[in-house]
Amino acid sequence: MEGPAGDSVCGKWRNGCGLYRDKLKDIFSWELLKTIAMGQVLSLLICGTAGSCQYLADAGVETPMLQSFLNYALLLLTYTLALCTHKGDASFLKVLRTKWWKYLVMGLADVEANYTVVKAYQFTTLTSIQLLDCFVIPVLMVLSWIFLKTRYRPVHFVAVMVCLVGVGAMVGADIISGRDQGSTSDVVLGDGLVLLSSVLYAVSNLCQEHTVKNLSRVEFLGMMGLFGTLISGVQLAALEINAVKAIKWDLYICMLFAVYALCMYALYSFMPVVVKLTSATAVNLSLLTADLFSLFCGLLLFNYKFSVLYIISFVIIMMGFIMFNAIPTYSALHGAAAQEAADPRPDHASDRLLAADGDARRTETGEAFTFL
Repeated sequence: MEGPAGDSVCGKWRNGCGLYRDKLKDIFSWELLKTIAMGQVLSLLICGTAGSCQYLADAGVETPMLQSFLNYALLLLTYTLALCTHKGDASFLKVLRTKWWKYLVMGLADVEANYTVVKAYQFTTLTSIQLLDCFVIPVLMVLSWIFLKTRYRPVHFVAVMVCLVGVGAMVGADIISGRDQGSTSDVVLGDGLVLLSSVLYAVSNLCQEHTVKNLSRVEFLGMMGLFGTLISGVQLAALEINAVKAIKWDLYICMLFAVYALCMYALYSFMPVVVKLTSATAVNLSLLTADLFSLFCGLLLFNYKFSVLYIISFVIIMMGFIMFNAIPTYSALHGAAAQEAADPRPDHASDRLLAADGDARRTETGEAFTFL
């Protein structure tokens, strides 16, 4: 297509995809490189938890709730105590009195997400878990669209598809290498548990993004430590007390528990920093490489068979991650606020007052159903 019409169509396409007037040096900025590096640090921390879990399983220790409890207890001893030193509206008692049910839902979603995905390994295969675990990304995008008013451009959807292609290559490499581990005792139940954990992770990550971007990281981690410790402690006493008693404690086992707890604590502490700079969706895209880091460690520690598809999948996932973060998303809430602030005309004052009154009434009627 040539002429003005062709230029108009191309211009609309570039604008819609978020590529309008963007230069290569602007895309590969220091901020993007920092985001990539921090995302891979998170993946390495997950790799540390996976490796310690594998060694614990080899030693006959299968206590996922005890391991989660140790992480939440560390958050309680640090961030919850730090939150207790805050005063005013951000004080511990004020937050607990006004938002306790929101953080209870968030803590419950996070604890059960961790538990259900571990239980899934007893019923389905590693391949199913790796594929279905990606369900967290579209669920999170939908929730962000509804609650956080995040607006994605076509390039973001393309980037997600590229990352999922990379996951497909990784799963293919697992099958070729004979790493289709896990159980097939009840595949339907196992796959259902993975999908449930993905939804719960999406809810937890959505709450995390809202809290760290609008309130504070200390408040999020402090309340997560409080309610996570309570919920996992009750579940530990109910489900794993016999398994804990059966553990043959020695220095080796204690060190494995310590490595797992410290890696999880570092992951929970560092993840809100990355989420605040990017988004929960972008962080989950970066975490897709965690399985690959675990595989690379497995080549050295567990004698896994190497496949060139692992390298290809890593490159594809990183390409998708760069595409997603190169173009910023748009928030309809922030856009509306900026437009209102930029419109000083007095004839619109009454319209804004009416709109504010309508919003207040909708807030009163819908408060019981709003988590954010």
